[in-house]
Formats: sequence, C-alpha cells, structure tokens
Amino acid sequence: MTVEALPLDETFGNAAGEASIERAVTALRGNGFEVHVVDTAEQARELVGRLVPTDQPVFTASSETLRLSGITADIDESGKYQSVRAAAPPPSADVYATIRLGATPDVVLGSVHAVTEAGHLVIGSASGSQFAPYASGARRAIWVVGAQKVVPDLDTALRRVRTYSLPRENQRLSDLYGQSSFIGRFLILEREAFPDRGVVVLVRESIGF
Repeated sequence: MTVEALPLDETFGNAAGEASIERAVTALRGNGFEVHVVDTAEQARELVGRLVPTDQPVFTASSETLRLSGITADIDESGKYQSVRAAAPPPSADVYATIRLGATPDVVLGSVHAVTEAGHLVIGSASGSQFAPYASGARRAIWVVGAQKVVPDLDTALRRVRTYSLPRENQRLSDLYGQSSFIGRFLILEREAFPDRGVVVLVRESIGF
C-alpha cells in the first residue's frame, strides 16, 4: 500500500479538547504567532473580515475551511477587498504564471492541515504553490484553523495529513473532476521571525479538513 492509499482515519475529524487547544495556543504565541480563538466558523469569518486590510492585495489560498466558512467569497467576490484572484486574468497554459500571481501578495489567507501542541503549523500539498506566501512571500499570513486539526506532535500531524486530509481531498477532487491528489511537499512552520506577521485564527469547532 502506498502512502497515498492510506485509509481514512475519521478520528482526526473530531475537535480537540480545551486543554489541548490551550497548550497549542500558548505554544503558538511563544513561537511568535498572533493567535485568536473563536467558538464558531461564523465568528472566524467576522474576525477575518476585520483583520484583512481593504487597501492591500490579498490572496486566498485554496482551502475548504475558507470556502465552507464563506471567507473565500467575502474576499474574492464582495468587491470590498483587493483580491488577487478576482483581478487575475483567466488561467493560462503557463501554470507557473498563475502560481506567481499568488506568491508575493501583501496578505495571504488560508489554512493548515495540522497544529501541534508545541506550536508548529503543518501543511501538505501536491504542488506547494501556497508555500511561497505562507513561508515568507506575503507580508502577513492569516490561517483559519478548525480545532480538529490540533494534534499532540509532529508525527501525529504528518499522520493526520496522510490519513485524513489527503483522503478527504481525494474524495473532493473525485466528486468534482474525476481525479485524485497526492502529497508532493510538506511545509512545517516552527516559529515566526517577524512580529505581527503570522496570525492563527483557531476555531473551537471542526471545519475543513
């Protein structure tokens, strides 16, 4: 069995307990991240609406968390924000041209696949197209994260990506396009180097995968 064929582990869809969330929040703040904790996805949506500036380009990374919460539509379709996606030309045959559009926005908005109790953010990706703004390309990065993504350690985080996030993404792509996904790259953010750059909005309920 290949790593891409691991079965779905539904336990990773359950929201973490309050003690686990508190440990993650404390560690994230100790690692230089700004952290906001809200109870619901709707509260996260309202908060993000205030955190995202209206006078700077903002790029929405592909994220079920953002889509399901309505945040993607708020940023890309409301006309209130300087959405990089909304202003972009139609996709071309040059995939790298499309990727570069989102590489260095003033603000990137997205999610992660796991948050450890040691304050690490973990993202798996096929192409890694969101890694440039997440890691350093954007002046500010905002991640909206459901509490089911809080895990004890990095080993569990990587297992969560392979046994929960990837199978769910495979199902989503199969339903929409008749195709599958894979993990080509991982990004692990252990500490934020610049004050006020990295922002985590942690939602106590489960949303996204």
